[in-house]
Amino acid sequence: MIKGALARPHPAPEKPLLHQPARFMSTHINVLDMARQQLATAAKYLDLDEGLHQVLAHPIRQLVVHFPVVMDNGEVQVFQGQRVQHNSSRGPTKGGIRYHPDVDLDETTALAMWMTWKCAVVNIPYGGAKGSVKVDTKMLSKRELEKLTRRFISDIGIIVGERSDIPAPDVGTNAQTMAWIMDTISMQKGYTVPGVVTGKPIELGGSEGRVEATGRGVVVSAGEACNSLGMSLAGAQVVVQGFGNVGSVAAELIENEGATVIAVSDAQGGIYNPKGLPVKELCKKYAGREGGIREFKDAEKLSNADLLELKCDILIPAALSAQITGDNAKKIKAKLIVEGANGPCTPEADQYLSDKGVMIVPDVLANAGGVVVSYFEWVQDLQNFFWAEEEVNQKLTRIMKHSFAAVENTMRSHKTDMRTAAYIIGVKRVADATIRRGIYP
Repeated sequence: MIKGALARPHPAPEKPLLHQPARFMSTHINVLDMARQQLATAAKYLDLDEGLHQVLAHPIRQLVVHFPVVMDNGEVQVFQGQRVQHNSSRGPTKGGIRYHPDVDLDETTALAMWMTWKCAVVNIPYGGAKGSVKVDTKMLSKRELEKLTRRFISDIGIIVGERSDIPAPDVGTNAQTMAWIMDTISMQKGYTVPGVVTGKPIELGGSEGRVEATGRGVVVSAGEACNSLGMSLAGAQVVVQGFGNVGSVAAELIENEGATVIAVSDAQGGIYNPKGLPVKELCKKYAGREGGIREFKDAEKLSNADLLELKCDILIPAALSAQITGDNAKKIKAKLIVEGANGPCTPEADQYLSDKGVMIVPDVLANAGGVVVSYFEWVQDLQNFFWAEEEVNQKLTRIMKHSFAAVENTMRSHKTDMRTAAYIIGVKRVADATIRRGIYP
């Protein structure tokens, strides 16, 4: 956030509408380098032409904007935002909008690249994109957040559209943010454009099941992985880092499957009880509130870093990128890791844990449930015909299971890990589409 020349500190605003971005373990890892390293690994398996490799390693478009917002006290602040479109060979680009004080262009580009592979792995006709604004939402009122959102989407609107690039919620944004975006685009067009965003409120063309979709996909992936490993999901001890939309939904759904959630964490830190935590109570009474889940008394308090190192059957990192690194990988005791966040494991951690025999269900597969149901929402909006939640969940589960099986088969045939197998599938699909379309002109 860059303050305008006339800006001065202003009084504390009312409590903001949006959930706050989690403050987890800090890292100096460049996630764009990490994403490109993962691509390079898959490229070797596919024997990609070097020119094609370079095409896939770079985004087709990066739009950086600096835009002013008049704050509640009348002062002006200037914010930096960006929208990155990585690849559109397989269809319109798709990806969330993130509000976070530490986000930058490199991270946004990496997230857009991961979205490309994610869409290809689950075989939906999108390419990857990502948007972000460098902002600490705790410092803004609801009205200021609305003004920031409307001005940001107006400035990047030249590349956003229901047939070109469709945003969705991410860290620091939610259904209300998407409603503001849809309304802004609609006012500029002169008619309602529900398909320009997904993750909207149901009343504005949102899909049943969208809020729970990412967490549901994580749990479906965890169940398939347990079957592969000969484990039982019922009775498994589960640790969840991050208790936002993805982590809280995953924790509640996995508990419904008979697993015991022994530890969870949010921005303030974690809580642990080896006998199990009351997930529904935590979601209802503590999540997203001042003080967070650490206000729950019947549990031991611990840091986010320590939570990752607890002995458990399943670890679900559902916070931010690069939480499991070469530095702490040796302390991880989980038998199975299912990535709810984007890029929570670095390549060094991947290598060590794979060699150790820990199965990692990668982000481009495990957390793809959100973009799958976003695709469903987009299709419903374009058709003006909506499905029941049961139908949405059934379609999602079918796609997630089919995609898991394809990745597992590729993993076994290439004798590699799940992440590389997922990238082999995703990168090949995008590369094939790029080759078929050719290089214009």
